[in-house]
Amino acid sequence: MSFEGKRLVVVGGGSGIARRIAADAHAAGAEVILAGRNPARIDSPGIHAAFADLGDESSLKALAAEVGELDYLISLAGAPANGPVTGLERDAVTRAFDAKVIGPLLLAKHFAPRFRAGGAIALFSGVAAWRPAPERTVMATTNGAVAFLAQALAVDLAPIRVVAISPGIVDSGAWDRLGAGKDDFFRRTAETNPARRVGAAADVAAATLQALANPFVTGTVLHVDGGGRLA
Repeated sequence: MSFEGKRLVVVGGGSGIARRIAADAHAAGAEVILAGRNPARIDSPGIHAAFADLGDESSLKALAAEVGELDYLISLAGAPANGPVTGLERDAVTRAFDAKVIGPLLLAKHFAPRFRAGGAIALFSGVAAWRPAPERTVMATTNGAVAFLAQALAVDLAPIRVVAISPGIVDSGAWDRLGAGKDDFFRRTAETNPARRVGAAADVAAATLQALANPFVTGTVLHVDGGGRLA
């Protein structure tokens, strides 16, 4: 794929998947703006850093003005609110919806008038929407909402294309918090996953960029989960 001459904005720049998407797009010729709440931590050669907080509409409006015209927009931030329903805090639930649903909706609001012909948006869902688990109610609900948001925006913003990307278990750095238990978790995941492996950030990046570049893909969910939702 060539992204020569394209301008791509990635919001949620703190994740390993975001950094891999930005690096691969840049290598393919794109001008890349990687935005997040801590732009000082974004240190990738050739990548522009910018500030964005999906819980603050004014920052999204400012980002759109800073970027100007663009071709592709990706939103993949998350703020999980995991735990038993009986112990959930409203603020945590609100942050989760800001990151996955409300923030991306407001990104679309402010960026839609700035897309060049052939533009597209990728929003990030996740396998939890199709495989809900105890103490993951908010995660399942926000990820499921992303799938419907992508469909609605694809119709509302046409001909701007909108897709949802749904990763499964991916070795992106997010699971490092498990410490010594990470390898065992990955092993058990691979044993039950039809692909018989966990994902890599490169897998998700490749699928995302392919979905953005394909002019006949919109209003759908691209599952990059090794079949994990079926296991």
